[in-house]
Amino acid sequence: MQLIGEMLVISKTSDVPVYLQLANALIQNIQEGRFRKGQRLPGSRQMAGLLQINRMTVVAAYNELDSQGWVLTRPKRGTFVKVDLPFLSPTGLGDHSKVFKLPENPGFSYDDKWIVPIDTPGDFPPAGKLVLNPGFPDFRLAPIEDLIRSIRRLSRQTFHKKYLTYGGAQGTLYLRETLADFLCDTRGVSITPENILITKGTQMGIYLTTSILIKPGEEVIVGTPGYVGANRTFLQAGARINYIPVDGAGINTIQVEKLCRNKAIRMVYVIPHHHHPTTVTLSPERRVHLLELAARYAFAIIEDDYDYDFHYAGKPMMPMASHDRNGNVIYIGALSKSLAPAIRVGFIVAPREFIRTATYLRKSIDTQGDSLVENAIAALYKDGTIARHIKRSVKLYRERRDHFGKLLRDELGEQVSFNVPEGGMSIWTNFLKSHLPTVVERASKKGLILSDGTDYDTGAIKYNSVGLGFASLNFKEQERAVAILKDVL
Repeated sequence: MQLIGEMLVISKTSDVPVYLQLANALIQNIQEGRFRKGQRLPGSRQMAGLLQINRMTVVAAYNELDSQGWVLTRPKRGTFVKVDLPFLSPTGLGDHSKVFKLPENPGFSYDDKWIVPIDTPGDFPPAGKLVLNPGFPDFRLAPIEDLIRSIRRLSRQTFHKKYLTYGGAQGTLYLRETLADFLCDTRGVSITPENILITKGTQMGIYLTTSILIKPGEEVIVGTPGYVGANRTFLQAGARINYIPVDGAGINTIQVEKLCRNKAIRMVYVIPHHHHPTTVTLSPERRVHLLELAARYAFAIIEDDYDYDFHYAGKPMMPMASHDRNGNVIYIGALSKSLAPAIRVGFIVAPREFIRTATYLRKSIDTQGDSLVENAIAALYKDGTIARHIKRSVKLYRERRDHFGKLLRDELGEQVSFNVPEGGMSIWTNFLKSHLPTVVERASKKGLILSDGTDYDTGAIKYNSVGLGFASLNFKEQERAVAILKDVL
C-alpha cells in the first residue's frame, strides 16, 4: 500500500480530469502486472487518503474502470481487477499497451552448468492415482492435532511469545535439550545441547556438512545402490564419488580400506540402519572396521539415521555415533518420519566446534528454524505423545510389511525377487523379467505411480530394482497396487 503513491501519480495542474488520470494510471499498472488479476483494489476511502484526493473522485475512477471492463465491483466486498482483461487498450499509453508478462529468460548471464539438475515433480499426484512411494510414513496417522494444540498452548504463554521473533540459528534450547535426552536414552549417544544443530530435515544436514567438508575434486565414498539425494549433494559440491557395493551386511568396508590406501578419502557417507534403498543393516564387524578406518585415515563419516525408530525384528542396533571416541562421526537424523514428511525438522549431532561452524553456515542460508514449532515438538516428546505415536506406527507398519510381502510373494512371485526387511518402510524389489521403466509407464496408465529405479543405477550397474513403500498404504490400497502390477507384468 505504501507504494501506491509512487505507482499512481496524479497532477492537479493537468487539464485531464483527476478521475481519468487515476483510471488511466490504474489501467497502466494492471497492464504491467503490478496489480494482479483478481487482486482487490484499496477501498475508495483508503485510496483517497493515500492519494490525498476526494473520495468521490476515486468512486468516479472505479466506475470508469468498471465501464471499460478492467475491474469488477462486488457489493460489500470491494473492487477487484478482472481475471479476463479487455482486449482493447485505451489510447495514449504508448509502449505500455501490452499486458505485462515476466520473460522466460533473464536479462543477465549466469552459468547453470555447475547446478546438478533434479527432477522436481508436482506438489501432489493427480486425483485418483495410487502412489507406491519409495518408503514414506502414512501422513494420515500423524499426530497433527496434538501438534496444533501444542503450538496453540505455547503461543498463549507469555514466556513463549519471544519465539515469535528472531532467535538463534542453532535451534531452540528447549528442543535441543529434549533431543539430547531422547538420543541419550534411546540410542546411547552421550551429548549435550551444544552438540546439536536443528535443521530442516536430513537433506539440509547433508548439505551443510558437505559444504563445510568438501572442496571440488575431493574424494567421497558412498554405497551403491544408495540415496540419490545425498549423491547429488556431493556432486553439487564438486566431489569425486567412489561407489562401493552394498550387500546383505551393508557397505563393503574391505573395499573402503583398499580405496583409503590409494586415495585421500575425505568423507564416507553411510546409512548403517535400514540402508536406503535396500533396507539392510550394516553388521557390527563392519561398523567397528569403518570407525577404525576413519580414525586411521582421518576422514569424516556421515551417519544418516533417517528412520531409526521403525524397526520390527528385535532391538535396533545402536548407531556408530554412540561408539565414536575420536570425533569422526557426524550423526544426522530427522523427526519427519515420526510426524509427517511435510514437517521439516531434523538434526546434526557432532563435536561442538563443528556444530559451531555448521551453525554459521546455516544462518547464512536460513536465518533460523520455526522456533514455535520446534518447541511444540519438544513438548510432544516431553509428554510422551510422540513415543506413543511411534509405538502405534511400528505395530501397524509391521503388519503392513508382512501383508505386502505376502502379496508380492503370492501374486508376483515369479516376476520379482526381494527380502522382507527387518525395518524401514519399503521392500527393495528386483524385477526379474520386465524392464522396470516400461512397467512404470504401463502402471501409470492404470492409475499406479511408482519410481522406475533408474536413479539408483551407476555407469556400470543397471539394477532394474526399486523400493516399494508399504508403510503409507493400508491393506486395500496394497492389494489394489499389487493387482495393477500383476496385470501389467
